Amino acid sequence: MKKIKRVNLPKLKFDKNGLIPAIVQNRKTGQVLMCAYMNRESLKITLKEKRTCFFSRSRKVLWRKGESSGNVQKVKEIYYDCDKDALLIKVEQTGVACHTGNKSCFYRKIV
Repeated sequence: MKKIKRVNLPKLKFDKNGLIPAIVQNRKTGQVLMCAYMNRESLKITLKEKRTCFFSRSRKVLWRKGESSGNVQKVKEIYYDCDKDALLIKVEQTGVACHTGNKSCFYRKIV
């Protein structure tokens, strides 16, 4: 069995519900694909499996991106912001990122 390398996480600031926003970006194109939320457990799973895992605020469960659609996000890099209260996850996207079938969840423009 392959030993998992231990990662020392910075002291991230999760909100009162134990969540932190995670912006997901295509590593090659720079396109922002989606925004979701992680708790400590989903972040640990993401680091271990090298694919995104999030926490559903509405269903109150963990979910791995692509578990039903096949549109998997392979994690290449994870950054945290200066306040330690948001994550930027750079991925290699398979298929589309949005449940609507769009490449990105950010496809509607206001201005």
